[in-house]
Amino acid sequence: MTEQEIVGVGPAFARYLGRYRDVFRQDRTAAHFDTYCRGLLSDLPRKSIEPIALASGTTVRTLQLFVTTSVWSYDEARTRLHRFVADTLADLPTDPVGTVGVIDETSSRKWGDHTPGVQRQYLGCVGKVDNGIVTVHVGVTHGTFRTLLDADLFLPESWDVDRARCQAAGIPDTVRHHPKWRLALDQLLRANTNGITFDGPTFDEGYGAAVPLLTVLGVMGQRFVGEIPTNFAVRDAAGGPSRRADERLTGGHAERGRVYRLTRQTTRPSVWRVATAIVWVADRKHTLMVARNDATGEIKYFLTNATAEPVARILAVAFRRWTVEHLFRVAKQEVGLMHDEGRDYTGLMRHRTLAVVVLGFVAAHTERLRGEKPRRDDGAGVPGAQRPVRDPVPAATGNRGHPTYQRRNSIPPAAKQASHPIS
Repeated sequence: MTEQEIVGVGPAFARYLGRYRDVFRQDRTAAHFDTYCRGLLSDLPRKSIEPIALASGTTVRTLQLFVTTSVWSYDEARTRLHRFVADTLADLPTDPVGTVGVIDETSSRKWGDHTPGVQRQYLGCVGKVDNGIVTVHVGVTHGTFRTLLDADLFLPESWDVDRARCQAAGIPDTVRHHPKWRLALDQLLRANTNGITFDGPTFDEGYGAAVPLLTVLGVMGQRFVGEIPTNFAVRDAAGGPSRRADERLTGGHAERGRVYRLTRQTTRPSVWRVATAIVWVADRKHTLMVARNDATGEIKYFLTNATAEPVARILAVAFRRWTVEHLFRVAKQEVGLMHDEGRDYTGLMRHRTLAVVVLGFVAAHTERLRGEKPRRDDGAGVPGAQRPVRDPVPAATGNRGHPTYQRRNSIPPAAKQASHPIS
């Protein structure tokens, strides 16, 4: 956002940031929080500590200390975000697809070997194995509302076994190597504890292949729809012999299956032919789905424990996964999700948490500008997804006195002008 646009949303953004005020023990720290978040919302090409500090008239060292060593909890900031999103979701119109959680990961290239969690590993941002870090995220979408909720660093085993290296990077002893599905599960549980209820998480085959994740979700009574690899093992009956998913349902079954048409905001509608079968996984009954794209011939396999749900709704939930791609793009381009720098774990996690916090405001304000203002809106609104599937899929419906601000501030603090729409 430009300086003029930030001025326009100043009152709403100030009220939103006020929700986080008691996360900080000192007014000075809260003022730096405001400065940093306004920098993340600005149109700076690089939204890391130094550019934000220089643009706001704050010394670089001061903002560095705020991000790395000041006393405040990014866990608590994340909790406030969850409660804000829970309140927002409660006030949104009912959506036939429901509230969908989306699990995925993103990555960034990093040079050297001191950034926490860095190593040669597969990076989706470049589509190959390279030097960098990976973070796991859970997002939420409901109707036209969508935002990220969380961020966790994936700590490779090579780091976990080298505790001296972890200590040098500021990684606490409580942070250990866990598979990515476990990080995602913990995020779902945190969001649920803070009042966010998911009608069905969805995820790609990287997480769908993790049988422990599917098992735990089933034990919790949490419905899910996940893409699975073609060699995923299923059984026709509990305790029966296992076989591959693409042996149980083939592309030929999909060609003869029922036709469903999916729409998205930014691409042409796609037509999929779908066949289903009841299978058993980890001694629990599931629905296996094979879907074939009429135009491209692409074939996807999905698994869900919502065996009583109509196929149209299951398909709608499964294809809501596209929203996380949009969220990552917005988070990287608009709020600097990947612009963290330095060799400190706390600084990395604080930066990414604050980026997600600011994204929550962008989501809320976007929803308000659409004209679907929640009843308890306090000046900030909520983000957007789309109307996904039809035929027969249901349609988705004041710190100015503080020294931080004494010099010229090109990222305006709490502006007094009336709010105006932003394209």
